[in-house]
Amino acid sequence: MVHKIFLLVIYFLLAKASYSQDSIVQFGSKIITLSEVVVNNKLNVPAFIDRIKEDTSFYKAFRNLRVLGFTAINDIRMNNSEGEPKATLRSKTIQKRTPNCRTMEKLEETVTGNMYNSEGAFNYYTAQMYASLFFTNDSICGETNIVNGKHFTVAGKSGMEKHKEQLKMLFFNPGKRIRGIPFLGDKTAIYDEDMAEKYNMSIDLDEYNKTSCYIFKQQVKPGEEANVVLDEMTTWFNDKTYEVVARNYTLSYDAGFYDFKVNMEVTMAKYKNYLVPSLIRYNGNWKAVFKKRERGVFTATLFDFHQAE
Repeated sequence: MVHKIFLLVIYFLLAKASYSQDSIVQFGSKIITLSEVVVNNKLNVPAFIDRIKEDTSFYKAFRNLRVLGFTAINDIRMNNSEGEPKATLRSKTIQKRTPNCRTMEKLEETVTGNMYNSEGAFNYYTAQMYASLFFTNDSICGETNIVNGKHFTVAGKSGMEKHKEQLKMLFFNPGKRIRGIPFLGDKTAIYDEDMAEKYNMSIDLDEYNKTSCYIFKQQVKPGEEANVVLDEMTTWFNDKTYEVVARNYTLSYDAGFYDFKVNMEVTMAKYKNYLVPSLIRYNGNWKAVFKKRERGVFTATLFDFHQAE
């Protein structure tokens, strides 16, 4: 009997200690667990959420690639149903930037399988998407890194160009409402009241790559998986500037005539005053009507950033 009482006391003390470490706050339909260190830091949670809802640093970092030169290691792999590669591409490229234009030079490339067709174009939609984001075939001029007033739209686009724009919407604006994508556009708005209640949310404070960061995590609640597109997202925000330092996220959806599951990881770096992506990892499985299922994995490693020559 004494032994049981002792165990109950230990359990009570541990439970109390565990409870004291975390605190739960609620505003609207958002219920957020705060770690002890965040509580002690006296973070204004509503202001924090409002600030990250309007964050443009993630998209801005990719826009900065349009005004900078850099070297990239590109690794694209298309796998079969057993996870074995059936086509691969590994290359090293360098983007050169003049005051008004950018061009890209291919320094080396190794290709296996049917990555390209007989006309030299990519056989795979995934590879085409990668190329549209990170490869430049001709000289492109007149670009800026301005994000204010820049909105993605599928208006006037069709076919591949429409799909590219939709991909960019999901890639650059995870968590925001996206118009123009059938059946799932409203399901991406995870901060809206009707969507926020479908997620468990937490905020912690820790270091990432020697940078002190608020770690904001959103994970879909059990049983709500069919009602969301963004299954999970973890973002590391610089606790001084609130710039995105890194982000991992998982997207999935099944609309019958198309389905996808995509995992992405993005790590940022600083070049002078520019925030830039230094590592992008993608692992995606998707199927669209009239297209074969694609299982693609790609990694982009960016370095040696420099300004216009």
